[in-house]
Amino acid sequence: MVSRSYSNLLELASGDSPTFGRMNRQIPRIMAVAGIMSNIDNDSKETDLSSKDRIIIVANELPIRAQRRLEGSGSSTSTCCSKGWNFSWDENSLLLQLKDGLGDEAIEVIYVGCLKEEIPLNEQEEVYQVLLESFKCVPTFLPLDLYTRYYHGFCKQQLWPLFHYMLPLSPDLGGRFDRALWQAYVSVNKIFADRIMEVINPEDDFVWIHDYHLMVLPTFLRKRFNRVKLGFFLHSPFPSSEIYKTLPIREELLRALLNSDLIGFHTFDYARHFLSCCSRMLGLTYESKRGYIGLEYYGRTVSIKILPVGIHMGQLQSVLSLPETERKVGELIERYGRKGRTMLLGVDDMDIFKGITLKLLAMEQLLMQHPEWQGKVVLVQIANPARGKGKDVKEMQAETYSTVKRINETFGRPGYDPIVLIDAPLKFYERVAYYVVAECCLVTAVRDGMNLIPYEYIVSRQGNEKLDKILKLEPKNHNKKSMLVVSEFIGCSPSLSGAIRVNPWNVDAVADAMDSALEVAEPEKQLRHEKHYKYVSTHDVGYWARSFLQDLERSCGEHGRRRCWGIGFGLSFRVVALDQSFRKLSMEHIVSAYKRTKTRAILLDYDDTLMPQGSIDKRPSSKSIDILNTLCRDKGNLVFIVSAKSRETLSDWFSPCEKLGIAAEHGYFLRLRKAVEWENCVAAADCSWKQIAEPVMELYTETTDGSTIEDKETALVWSYEDADPDFGSCQAKELLDHLESVLANEPVTVKRGQNYVEVKPQGVSKGLIARRMLSMMQERGTLPEFVLCIGDDRSDEDMFEVICSSTEGPSIAPRAEIFACTVGQKPSKAKYYLDDTTEIVRLMHGLASVTDQITPV
Repeated sequence: MVSRSYSNLLELASGDSPTFGRMNRQIPRIMAVAGIMSNIDNDSKETDLSSKDRIIIVANELPIRAQRRLEGSGSSTSTCCSKGWNFSWDENSLLLQLKDGLGDEAIEVIYVGCLKEEIPLNEQEEVYQVLLESFKCVPTFLPLDLYTRYYHGFCKQQLWPLFHYMLPLSPDLGGRFDRALWQAYVSVNKIFADRIMEVINPEDDFVWIHDYHLMVLPTFLRKRFNRVKLGFFLHSPFPSSEIYKTLPIREELLRALLNSDLIGFHTFDYARHFLSCCSRMLGLTYESKRGYIGLEYYGRTVSIKILPVGIHMGQLQSVLSLPETERKVGELIERYGRKGRTMLLGVDDMDIFKGITLKLLAMEQLLMQHPEWQGKVVLVQIANPARGKGKDVKEMQAETYSTVKRINETFGRPGYDPIVLIDAPLKFYERVAYYVVAECCLVTAVRDGMNLIPYEYIVSRQGNEKLDKILKLEPKNHNKKSMLVVSEFIGCSPSLSGAIRVNPWNVDAVADAMDSALEVAEPEKQLRHEKHYKYVSTHDVGYWARSFLQDLERSCGEHGRRRCWGIGFGLSFRVVALDQSFRKLSMEHIVSAYKRTKTRAILLDYDDTLMPQGSIDKRPSSKSIDILNTLCRDKGNLVFIVSAKSRETLSDWFSPCEKLGIAAEHGYFLRLRKAVEWENCVAAADCSWKQIAEPVMELYTETTDGSTIEDKETALVWSYEDADPDFGSCQAKELLDHLESVLANEPVTVKRGQNYVEVKPQGVSKGLIARRMLSMMQERGTLPEFVLCIGDDRSDEDMFEVICSSTEGPSIAPRAEIFACTVGQKPSKAKYYLDDTTEIVRLMHGLASVTDQITPV
């Protein structure tokens, strides 16, 4: 039940909660109803779980069937009961099939979720005990009004339509955003987190969250346990960024999902849309390493998994062997086969995205364009009850019935209806019987997640020996056949390469596909079936579950080797994870070291280090100039600005700094102070290669809006900082490959940095300046006792490497204080970090203040 203390969204989003019991490998004492504690007898049913891994599977609904017991009725042997309820496993639930696929001997599974039936308050304690002890299920009891606002409100009226590309352009087209429904959604996710807290052993257990109903749950769990092993799988489509960004709480949901260790999607398209949203809305980039896609998020790598779910082969094969299935197959053959009619089959939920009406119109078109099929082809449409509610569902149902009636009146005849609509609930074996008899299965949803109907159809068509006899197939002929017409917009489409793929909105194309499926030669049907069956039978639900958990374990492998702490409030909470040796640079530490030492080397990157990223005016502020002049005033300091900018630009910007050293174009040019001439750090470069590189860059500039070219003395830079981030990144990759190809025989290197691609002479790097600086101080006999090097991107890593590797060499004083510092928490050769340019300027101002004290003007 919902505690009154959770009624305020700010309290909910804070993630604060009571601690529940002692965490151990046995299920601890439990709060089943708010304020009522219960104890499970530890002596009874105590199990040694030390040899098993344990996974907590969390979903909106438990894989349990609940039925109210009638007075005087008993319970079957396959059910467990309380005083008022019978409970049994829901064998059609994916979550239960997932458990079977993993194998009971390898892993223990605990479920957390809601029941389909509402349990009265005075019965919840007993029901809780029964489900926990008999099924290892932890029920989440929600008041009816809260559940309605959460599930039928936010989930079904706002998230579900949007994820299926329906924008609320008017009140009739999906629900407009309602903050009260959002608060209910957050409240329920928080209650789920409390339930998980009752049974989790955070150091050992894995948590696997399923689907869009619980998208903010990862934040609540990550706040409780920074190192929780957490996976999330989205079973619905993920929309393109243009659709998703219309959601008012878009960033909250993205950040919540990124508190997972592994995020799973059915298809690459769904994953690509999610990554694009992270790039456009959060500024995050992803990398693919050795086949794994990962997002760097505050030092943590969030892995992306792309794998469609499979079916439970054992369950389907056992249903195929049932006598009831065989009898039903015989009935259907008698009804259709004996009359020489070919069955086309559609199995869909009665909702607006399944495209049932479009399929019916395609059938009408088929009969009009190919009259030879009239009287010979029947479309059996099984319409399962809609899961949602609302005006749109009722309108769609009415349209379906009227379309069926019109087509049957137009093309029907005595004893023949071209369309048979079955809208009464069917048992699973009955549906399987239709699969067995159907010559072709049509799945033409306009937008759907992972539709498993095609997989079930393929396995059903494989059949068994008894069904072969009923179908009168030759015993020696083992070549089974099946045909599929599937929508391009469903999750399983990419995995069914032998299916006829269609745009369900193109009624003519679907009609042509139906005709093609009927006309395909028998050997071709057999080859397509063989290809599909091989995939479906090897990529079943067990394969999917094991693969996901293996990747989840791999994704959590770094937990023990990282220092973690949480930052942010409410749904902006995230965990910072850093290597044990990588820590934030303390002002007190560096100021103390600065005061103790006499000779110092200071190397500072400029762009995005002293100057904030995104600033239009890149010229240094008067405050920055004052800080640099103060630091240079100390004769024991050697201060350098190291930049990729040209020497003309840097000379102009830093003209007030008489004693400041400047390295331009990544260290190709060097000037020790203003009164000294510029010198080359490497041999004079031949820049004839620019005649080859510049036309290539111009081509990409013309085709990439927002990109520019900067022509330096010794380098060329193509920048896409103001371009579309996705397109710019794609173009940068192509440009990098193109330039490396055409410049393969030139003495240059082509490198890609943050929002740019640069071509520069070989051997030029910022590491040269660091080495040169230390060498000059060594020649003067003033070995540095204090070294500070700050930078923000890949080009600065060369400086960090030189500085850190010089600690044991002759160019730095023994026991010198070394501070290699990067901007932001990210993998780096530096040992320290600061969060942003504001902190860097504050640090430099602090050092300048110390300089004022020890070397007054």
